[in-house]
Formats: sequence, structure tokens, C-alpha cells
Amino acid sequence: MKAYSKFILFASIFFVVSFSVHAQETGGVKGKIRTAQGDGIAAATVTARQNGEDVKSVVSDAKGNFVLDGLKAGNYNVVFNKNGYGSGVLYNVEVKKKKTRDLGERLVLTVDQGMQVIIKGSVFAPDGRSVGGAEIKIEKISSDGSLKKVGSSVASYSGEFTFRFSEEVAKYRVTASAKGSTASKEIEVDGAAIYRLAITLKMSKEN
Repeated sequence: MKAYSKFILFASIFFVVSFSVHAQETGGVKGKIRTAQGDGIAAATVTARQNGEDVKSVVSDAKGNFVLDGLKAGNYNVVFNKNGYGSGVLYNVEVKKKKTRDLGERLVLTVDQGMQVIIKGSVFAPDGRSVGGAEIKIEKISSDGSLKKVGSSVASYSGEFTFRFSEEVAKYRVTASAKGSTASKEIEVDGAAIYRLAITLKMSKEN
């Protein structure tokens, strides 16, 4: 029994020492996956690829941050992707022993044009006139009813505006404002498609 206990103790010490040595011989990269507007992208997959083979992968946190460690020294292609976005690659990223290289916010993903939620709208006055130049705000409505602003725009001369998002099931509130008048409409989306809405502002004919 004592011999068995000594064996377990020796094995445990060997594992700890081996793990420590391995950690000292490896490095990694860290950074943030974001949109072109600077918003972090949660649950994006980040993969270190070497000689055409995937070595290790991690998933970004709620703010788009990630740490990919445990990599042997060498050059890697860092591949990052998320459903609804086009894939991105940083080529020949050098990883050094005992160091975690900060890639900063260089990892930008753009919405896949073929998998978009497109919200198109028009702003009108009560008499049917188009309201050009109206300020447009779009907010995402969470399950608890809270609102998060996800975009803004200005209606064109003909009163039209467009917002584009990655494919998902969601509910939005679109608000238009012009010359002291404000109105909102809510719209639910359930997949990649073009959704249309019209907002009428209570404006006098003089405006």
C-alpha cells in the first residue's frame, strides 16, 4: 500500500513538473473579435492553424475578447469566424516562448452579404409626403424588455433608410425624429430576409 501511495505521489509530482515545463515552452495570442463599428463579437471561434492543420481553438467571450495559449513557438495563421459573418485570417503570426502576443483589435469580421437581416424603412408625414433628413435610431429589444442601441442613420431625401445585421431571431424598435416630432415602430425578424416598415411622423403641413 505504501509503495502504491509513493507511486501516486511520484506520478503527481511528475505531472506537475511536466505541465510546468510545457507551459514555459509555449506561448499564445490574445485579442478582440469585433465588427467594423468596433462592437465586440461574442462566441466567435478563433483557431491557430499551422501547416494546414488546426492546432487549437477557443471561443471569444461576451465582449469579443479571447486568449489562445498553449502554442509551441512558431508561426501560425489565426483564423476567426462566426455564423452570419465572413471568415477572417491573420497570416504568419509569430508566437514566442513564455509570451502572449497581443493582437489588439485587428480581428474584424464583416456581415456575410448572403446571410443578412436587412431592415428597410420609409418616413412619411401624415399627408403622405416623404420626410428626408429624419434621424433614425434602431434598438434591439431584449427578452426582459430592455433596449440596446445597435445603429443610427439619417433618412435619404426620399425618406428611406436601411439597416443590416447578421442573421438571427430578434426584435427591434426603430425610431424616427424630425422637426420636433418622434415616432417608433417595432419589428420582429426570424432569419435572413428583407423586412420593410413605414413610420409616420405627426407633423404639420407647415413643417
